[in-house]
Amino acid sequence: MEFFKIRRDIPFMRNALAFNIVSLVTFLLAVFFLFSRGLHLSVEFTGGTLMEVSYTQPAEVEKIRESVAKLGFNDVQVQNFGTSRDVLIRLPAQKGVSSAQQSDRVFGALKEADSTVVRRRTEFVGPQVGDELVVDGLKALAFVVVGIIVYLAFRFEWKYAIAAIVANLHDVVIILGFFAFFQWEFSLPVLAAVLAVLGYSVNESVVIFDRIRENFRRYRKMTTVEIIDNAITSTISRTIITHGSTQIMVLSMLLFGGPTLHYFALALTIGICFGIYSSVFVAAAIAMWLGIKREDLVKSKKEEDPNDPNSGAVV
Repeated sequence: MEFFKIRRDIPFMRNALAFNIVSLVTFLLAVFFLFSRGLHLSVEFTGGTLMEVSYTQPAEVEKIRESVAKLGFNDVQVQNFGTSRDVLIRLPAQKGVSSAQQSDRVFGALKEADSTVVRRRTEFVGPQVGDELVVDGLKALAFVVVGIIVYLAFRFEWKYAIAAIVANLHDVVIILGFFAFFQWEFSLPVLAAVLAVLGYSVNESVVIFDRIRENFRRYRKMTTVEIIDNAITSTISRTIITHGSTQIMVLSMLLFGGPTLHYFALALTIGICFGIYSSVFVAAAIAMWLGIKREDLVKSKKEEDPNDPNSGAVV
């Protein structure tokens, strides 16, 4: 399905060097902010107090959040848990304040606002659990990266695998750089969004690489640069439809999903935008500079037999 068709190929690779210099600068800035400022980790990673409360009527999450914020607690997470009447509250650890004291203060404020509130449970999430989550998250990221490399190396060729994984890691580091620079809260949903971006971004690279392989078989007189430009241009309509519809859904979560989904949707928004950019100007350009050629993807022709009517056909 295509909304429009571009008749002339757009010379994307003509400006590939300039765009990749911009990408390199952006990447280095992201790495700098990650080391200089670090990520603002959520309660799941740093430890803190976990409270579950219940109401007789559907809970007004925003009012609960305001009541807790008045107590001076920063970075409090408030969300429905199970049903609309049950609410889960995550409080960051504070020096000199025990978990019981935190929960008593919060429950007292909630009781003043609504006398029907009932405290179901209070738990303390220690920093050891947070350390385990960090390690498990890094392992998950490593497994995803290795899986993508193996998949692309088998499906295409090692040059394409390197190009795609560099582009995908470029997207991930830039997302983390945004969160480090603005000190947005990095939570488990954000980590899930980062892993989703890895898979989402590689899909766009695979589509372009597939078209490059088809073009190598179809157009024998085209140069590698022309082949890549044609592949990107011919998939633009598909890219706009796919990424546009996905971005509309993510923007709806960003605008109307509330604080619970805000940073999750924000990470996906950044990842989608940079995923399109990196697939075109990073992955394709790196593959070009690594020296991809027709012989990497297209098998050589059979020796011609003058008595064979199919002699000369591409296998």
